[in-house]
Amino acid sequence: MPVVMDAERMGRTLTRIAHEVSERNRGGDELALVGIRTRGAVIARRLAARLHDILGAEVPTGALDITLYRDDLMRQPVGPQPLVRRTEIPFSIDDKRIVLVDDVLYTGRTIRAALDALIDFGRPRSIQLIVLVDRGHRELPIKADYVGKNLPTSTTQSVQVRMEETDGRDEVVIQSDDVAGGGV
Repeated sequence: MPVVMDAERMGRTLTRIAHEVSERNRGGDELALVGIRTRGAVIARRLAARLHDILGAEVPTGALDITLYRDDLMRQPVGPQPLVRRTEIPFSIDDKRIVLVDDVLYTGRTIRAALDALIDFGRPRSIQLIVLVDRGHRELPIKADYVGKNLPTSTTQSVQVRMEETDGRDEVVIQSDDVAGGGV
């Protein structure tokens, strides 16, 4: 399993993205971060801390569960029930510049589900997208506004993002399907 991003590089990448967000949005007015559970929410919290250091102000941050918005839930007639987690967006998204955050952008289906879920909470002024890793292979016309690392992969590989808060360490690795048991 080749490590393509270690903890130090991940930290530098998130700092760079925070500066890009600050510059593009001319400060933090009306800016809010919403991370897609689970690792996107962790990344959003880390970005909020970096944006606080840059802007000198708190950036509202929330977590979005997209389980019930996924288009693959009913594809299998029998199977394990999906784990529905809690969406926590403790602020109005109306007229805000929402920055949606996820760990890996692959087919675009997760982001499509997240957009559907987010719109159920209100009408933001705009929605921007941050991903730590963009691995290509889009099935939907979705493109990230901010990318930590473009990582060309084959469809037989998966990209695993590990975060200290959920996995005990920070790293991004590529696995072959025979090792990983699936793709992200």
